[in-house]
Amino acid sequence: MGIIARRRNAVPTDPAPGRRRRSRRLLRIFALLALIVVGLGLVSTAGNWFLERQERASITPYGERMEIAGGTVNVYRNGHPGQPIVLLSGLGTAAPALDFAPLIRELGDYDVIVVEGFGYGYSDMSASERTNKNISTEVHEVLGKLDLGRPYVLAGHSIAGFYMLDYANRYPNEVAAVIGIDPTVPAATSGPVELPLQGSGVERMLSITGVARAVLAVAPALGEPDGTAYTPDERERIRLMTSWNLGNQAVADETARIGNNAADLRGVSYPDELPVLTFISEAGSPAASAKAEALENILKNVKHHETVPLDGGHYLHWTQARTMAESIRTFLGSR
Repeated sequence: MGIIARRRNAVPTDPAPGRRRRSRRLLRIFALLALIVVGLGLVSTAGNWFLERQERASITPYGERMEIAGGTVNVYRNGHPGQPIVLLSGLGTAAPALDFAPLIRELGDYDVIVVEGFGYGYSDMSASERTNKNISTEVHEVLGKLDLGRPYVLAGHSIAGFYMLDYANRYPNEVAAVIGIDPTVPAATSGPVELPLQGSGVERMLSITGVARAVLAVAPALGEPDGTAYTPDERERIRLMTSWNLGNQAVADETARIGNNAADLRGVSYPDELPVLTFISEAGSPAASAKAEALENILKNVKHHETVPLDGGHYLHWTQARTMAESIRTFLGSR
């Protein structure tokens, strides 16, 4: 018995084959899961492509597509007589002409024009570098083709604050007044910065694969404006166009250049004689006070300027269109 026991002890059990079998099973499971994920992604991408084609074919685009040097941009115009007011949207707004719909309706006695830059609305989704100069030049070319016939009012939301400031200094004789809708104020204190890596890949993938569409279907409020000033059709189209346009190349490049565009405007102010009206969100808050103070740096030399704090979030035109239109009429009429 002692000899048998010693022989058994002399041949220890090798656990390696068992570990290898478990490892192979885990690899097969992971490979199967990866195939399932890839398959679902391909199915979702194909379904999203099919749905988007159907949507684009069944929905009549608004506005007019115009050829300019850099490509094709979409322009919406209400066609009413009166002083021209040119609206420029904030960063990443999927459908600017629809986003501004409440304000356009309230400004029915003006010739309202919405220029949808590259990456927005029904314009081309790719473009050259989104610098202040390029964007201003493109807007100027569009307005030249429209032959407005007299100085126009520039009105812009958020990041359009950069482009209006640049534009008013490039083409001072063509701008009658500037209206900022919670505009971004360039506050760079140093020189040009290195462009960051563009993070649009994830957003674009969410659009292409249909994930954005699915999320907006489950939680439509994520892609629709606040307030009650929009029609059901406008809300649906904004949601769909958010899914179509999310993460496109032009907006990704524009986002990456915010730091440099701000630096390029360091020390730039509006022309002395140009009237400037600015609406600021979150009236009474520390953020509103800070923005009003920052605005004074680019308005201190402007002889006729006014800052109007309003209750509401950053997209003031969603809920405050009527109040804004009344202030605009008063301001423009007092020049």
